[in-house]
Amino acid sequence: MTKKHKAIALISGGLDSLLAVRVLQEQGIEVEGINFYTGFCVEGHTHAIRNQDKDKKKRNNALWAAEQLGIKLHIVDVIEEYKDVLLNPKHGYGANMNPCLDCKIFMVSKAVEWVKENRKDGFDFIITGEVIGQRPMSQRKETMPIISNESGADDILLRPLCAKNLPPTKPELEGWVDREKLYDFSGRNRKPQMALAKQFGFTDYASPAGGCCFLTDKNYSDKLVDLWDARGSREYEMDDIMLLKVGRHIRPKPEFKLIIARDAGESKYLEGYRKQFVTIQVVSHNGPLTMIDGDLKPEDYDFAAGIVARYGQGRDAEQVDVEISVPGEEKLLRSIKPLSTDQVNKEWHV
Repeated sequence: MTKKHKAIALISGGLDSLLAVRVLQEQGIEVEGINFYTGFCVEGHTHAIRNQDKDKKKRNNALWAAEQLGIKLHIVDVIEEYKDVLLNPKHGYGANMNPCLDCKIFMVSKAVEWVKENRKDGFDFIITGEVIGQRPMSQRKETMPIISNESGADDILLRPLCAKNLPPTKPELEGWVDREKLYDFSGRNRKPQMALAKQFGFTDYASPAGGCCFLTDKNYSDKLVDLWDARGSREYEMDDIMLLKVGRHIRPKPEFKLIIARDAGESKYLEGYRKQFVTIQVVSHNGPLTMIDGDLKPEDYDFAAGIVARYGQGRDAEQVDVEISVPGEEKLLRSIKPLSTDQVNKEWHV
């Protein structure tokens, strides 16, 4: 009997990986998906927290893609392992703090480990949704072999959407996959992928031009660098990653910054940190909960509270009542004058 070959697919939740899997399913290849969770994924977190995003679908796009494809999805936590990728990228960063090429090498190398560890389950090769010319750092003609070589995947890494632009891989040479039924997509134009999605009947997919990592976002990257600079260390924990996604970040002094909720959803989220951090909230008027990250000295309480009051409904009042909550201590109630817009220096915004 002819052996039925099996592939593991890197599933980000985007359109390309969705299509790459379906292309091979059309050839009778059995596929399972794998998603590596770094903590910097965009989807889900902000949509679930912010009230303004309440109409957006709260879904994990990788799980959704797996459901559409009818495949098993393995979600692997690589938060700790990924730290070295972010902090020490061999190939450097992109426009922001995104180590895209090192990231892709890391992801594929983890998939190689998966194939080796699960030989008994019949995994033969790896597929990704990469397209030549689509990403300026990690998806170029010259970087494709770097990913294959440095990850250890070599010729068992197949990119179904751009395979015809690359040398044949083992799955093609061995006849496991028909190369003629693969594609030659290239460049940043997503119209070919969107046309193929329509052909396959996929309509409700994640934005085909959207990124799936906060590290590609300048605002997020600036906040991360600011955090490292303030602490004098490039270490980070999961809470750090999450809090950089929430609120308006203002650093009026090197020693501390304010994380000011932008709506009720973010205020509710920050409530979960009351036992760990100093929090400030105006109680005489409606306003956001604010969390203090850093060392806020008692002599700076009124100054910080004045900034917080600027972002509430009492911003134009002569005085507002503010509650300052320090973990393990009695809550303080102060009456202060809100700072004006001019007094809140734009340079304080991270």
